Amino acid sequence: MTTLIKNGTVVSSTGADPAEVLIDGETIVAVLQPGTDFAASAENGAERVIDARGKLVVPGGVDVHTHMELPFGGTVASDDFETGTRAAAWGGTTTIVDFATQSHGLDVRECFDARMEQAEGRCAIDYGFHMIIGDVTDAALKEMDLLVDEGVTSFKLFMAYPGVFYSDDGKILRAMQQCAGNGGLMMMHAENGIAIDVLAEQAFERGDTDPVNHGYVRRAEFESEATHRAIQLAKVGAAPLYIVHLSAKQALEQVAIARNDGANVFAETCPQYLYFSLEEHLDQGWDGAAYVCSTPIRPRHDHHQDELWKGLRTNDLAVVSTDHCPFCMKEQKELGVEDFRAIPNGLGTVEHRMDLIYQGVATGEITLPRWVELCSTTPARMMGLYPRKGVIQPGADADVVIYDPRATWTISVENHHMNIDHSAYEGIEVGGRVDTVLSRGRVIIDHNQYLGSMGDGQYLRRGLSSYLI
Repeated sequence: MTTLIKNGTVVSSTGADPAEVLIDGETIVAVLQPGTDFAASAENGAERVIDARGKLVVPGGVDVHTHMELPFGGTVASDDFETGTRAAAWGGTTTIVDFATQSHGLDVRECFDARMEQAEGRCAIDYGFHMIIGDVTDAALKEMDLLVDEGVTSFKLFMAYPGVFYSDDGKILRAMQQCAGNGGLMMMHAENGIAIDVLAEQAFERGDTDPVNHGYVRRAEFESEATHRAIQLAKVGAAPLYIVHLSAKQALEQVAIARNDGANVFAETCPQYLYFSLEEHLDQGWDGAAYVCSTPIRPRHDHHQDELWKGLRTNDLAVVSTDHCPFCMKEQKELGVEDFRAIPNGLGTVEHRMDLIYQGVATGEITLPRWVELCSTTPARMMGLYPRKGVIQPGADADVVIYDPRATWTISVENHHMNIDHSAYEGIEVGGRVDTVLSRGRVIIDHNQYLGSMGDGQYLRRGLSSYLI
């Protein structure tokens, strides 16, 4: 089917202009100036015309950090690939990059193949995978090279979670050296997990078991130290480095220093770190368990949130992802009712990322093109999906969101589509809303109706990052 989207304002990472978008099948074939003979001819020949008058036409969102049905802490994330990707579509995200996970003692290839099988035929939108290397061995390093050749071009390691995913500095350096040779991007959960566990055990022994202690023991100094250490190891290993879910201003300072020196060091943050605080959300008695995630929500009085918005403006924070990993309060978060250390870490955010970051446009924190850059274009470039994803231009996949900046609504557990029994964003008033979503040319969301199906999404073989210096 040929589709013409007319009368809208097309937003790219470089500007916003009136334009008409012509789609043939799954691909954008032209971006046309309104009122021209070309535009008139396109409208006459189109099988479907969508009127976007008064609305923004933006590339579909690209969320490069999600965890669908992830086993964690004795339970499994409540969104599976079907429910999680459908919720993403409702929020204007048309591509996710999730994670395959190798745990200690397991074979990388077998873990990756199992994850592929888990997702196959179930995703509502297009998807790819990073590979978590939880056991850096000679065999695992060789598999990294093979995965790059097959379109898995980024690898995640953990400086946290001793006994589960933790890698020491020697293993991290070896994996970085491997990335330097195969062109892959090294992703890092940067917190000093060894030190965190000391404080966590001490807090528990004192009887400090409430959820707020999760924030107290995962100190900003531990995130800053680990970020600095990861950067230094990346310099020695000659690998590009991507810091995931950065939440502390001190860690952001380490990224800024490295970038000012011209290093291939990048970082993402997530909506929860821009909106929530330890005082207002995590420190609510047991209700604070809803906000337990790692890295943790930081105190507002230390101005972490303000500095993160600043980092989004300066590009020291290049991407906004979600780290979507939801757990219900009942039966899941309740595993830690007597011990904050046992609360499953994670929030449900994949449906709200585009809306929440658009609020930064409405309040003047960022510009309209920067919104698209942070949520669509740069994630696609960073993770080897550009120019197929993240942009409205000829040859790109027809992943298009028509966004109504005049709509107003309130986020609630009553109106979200994630498979979770609460909303961390309950009561937040939003200006702007997704109106229509096209995934590879097919309308899957239209005026508050879901028109997609399980299995609409395709697996994406990714190239190397096109964002490196």
